[in-house]
Order: sequence, then structure tokens, then C-alpha cells
Amino acid sequence: MQKLSTAILGASGYVGGELARLLLGHPHFELKFATSENFAGKLISKVHPNLRGATNLKFCKISEVEKVDVIFSCLPHGSLAPRISEIEKLAPKIIDSSADFRFENPEDFEKWYGHSHPAPEKLEEWVYGLPELHREEIKKFSKIAVPGCTATAAILSTAPLVKAGVIDSSKIIFDLKVASSGSGNKPNAGSHHPERAGVLRSFKLAGHRHTGETVQELKLKNVPGYSITSTPVVRGIVCHAHAFLNSEISDKEVWKIYREFYSDAPFIRIVKEAGGIHQLPEPKILSGTNFCDVGWILDENSKSIIAVSAIDNLGKGAAGASIQCANLVCEFEEKAGLEFLGLHPV
Repeated sequence: MQKLSTAILGASGYVGGELARLLLGHPHFELKFATSENFAGKLISKVHPNLRGATNLKFCKISEVEKVDVIFSCLPHGSLAPRISEIEKLAPKIIDSSADFRFENPEDFEKWYGHSHPAPEKLEEWVYGLPELHREEIKKFSKIAVPGCTATAAILSTAPLVKAGVIDSSKIIFDLKVASSGSGNKPNAGSHHPERAGVLRSFKLAGHRHTGETVQELKLKNVPGYSITSTPVVRGIVCHAHAFLNSEISDKEVWKIYREFYSDAPFIRIVKEAGGIHQLPEPKILSGTNFCDVGWILDENSKSIIAVSAIDNLGKGAAGASIQCANLVCEFEEKAGLEFLGLHPV
């Protein structure tokens, strides 16, 4: 079967590099163009050294991209929407990893990003790219807005509990620890090694922009607590979602809720072991994968549950999720090109 041609817009960043790695090994996609205005004309392996020997492809400018079957956009937030009419002419299918088309209502976009949406008339053409919630919708759309990485972790940690109605969804507190690559590859004072190394820094304890996605997708009536702490590790997110139970519930019943909700989700693994050192989800062993591991602890003393999720922020949090959505849009097997199981030890 002939492979579908693809282009990555904004391919010099960490998400773009991860997408290139996945596309170069994908059985059904062929990477034809990788854009970078700053590195045009240079081998992509100069920026992404892990791709040495895998391709001789060079970066090009967006103006040099020819028509392809699928475009993966890794452009910065706010860059795709103003030129979407131009980009639509390059491919019939677009997978975007920015926030430009994640919200159903332009008012929500303005609330969380501080400015009006550049193309509100286009929002209805897009679907939120979280297959665990919108698999059948994604198959019917040609434009997919991949979720924010922390939103993915937050939503997947608690969606089964919210749907089952066993927690007070008005009082959830999402506490997320995020790796340094989540800040992108442009250095700043906070990413300077002497300032970053060995530090757990309170980054955004309220008002994080991914909160809006979580409210939208979990259909919450109130804005939840949503705090972000940056960590000195390179990849990974772990989410601890604290919620109060509406009534007493057993571990067995929670198992059933999660199993049923994620029964058709190939990248969700329930991790809740009775012993050993890997009893709950850990992001380290998910590096390079598209898995989201979920688990929980019932706290009888406070009548609460702590739901836990872990992902690779560049995998299931961005590039892997983009490939997963593209597989669905193009009617390929959902797991195609995403079979990597991770490494241990790392």
C-alpha cells in the first residue's frame, strides 16, 4: 500500500522532532517536508541528532511546502489560526498540536489565552483530539486539535469517575508535576541549568490555560484547582487528582468503573499494584511511548480518592497523540507506529 505523504510545520521544536521520529518509522506515513524558518536548508538531524542515519531530509520554509495528504502543525500557539485558510490548501487533513482550535466556544479561548480568536468561524470544523473521549467523532473530522499535555493527564485521570458520578466534580484539585521539555526548546532564565537543576518549582498554581480544556471536556460546572510544578526531569507528567467521594465505594467498584470506561482504549493501562516499587503510574517508564497509565488510592480517612495518571508529555501529551489521531482520521489501525513499550531501567 502506498504511504500517505505528510509535512510537519514547525519541526525544529521538541514536539516536531518527536513527530519526525514517529513518522519516519510509521508503516503508512511518509515524511516529505519538515519546516523551520530558522533552520531552512539544514539537515533535520542537525537539530534532532537522534534522527542521524534515518533520513537526509532538510528543513524548508512553509512557503516551500507542496501539497501532501496530512499536515501535522507544531507551530507555536497563535500561529496557525491566522493563516489557516492558507494552510488548508496544502492538505485535506490537518492535525494541530497548538491551542488554536481546542475550544468549542471562542469566548473560552479568549478567557484562557487573553485575546480574541483569529478565526472563530473555523472552530466548528475542528474536533478535540482525545480518542478516549471522542474516537468516533475524530474518525469523521479532517481537522483535529490535539489536547494540551497537562490537560490530557488531568482529563484521563478522572474522566471515568466524573462520568460515573461517584465524586463531587465541583471540588476536584489537579496537582501536576511536569518535566522541563514541556516548556519547549527556547531557553530562558528559568531553564538555565544552575537555576533549574535539582529544583521543584511552583510554576503555575492557578489559572493555567489547560484548565479550560479540562473544564470543557469533563463538563465541569466549576473551575477546578489546577496547579503545575516544574521538575528537573526531561520528559513526563504525573497528575494527582484529589476528589471527594459522593458515597462510600470499594476498590473493586473503582476497578470496574475504570475498566469499563477504558475498555476500548488501547493506550490506557490501569496500574494499581498491591506491592513492589511500581504500584502506581510513573512517567519515567513511559518515555517515548503513547501510553497513559492510570491508577488511584482510596483515602477512607478523608472520604476521598486520589486519581493518578502518568504520560510522556512529548508522546501521549503531543506527538504520539497526533499520530494516534491521524491513524483514526486516515482509517489506519489506531496503534500503528506507536507500539514502542518504553524502556526499563532508564
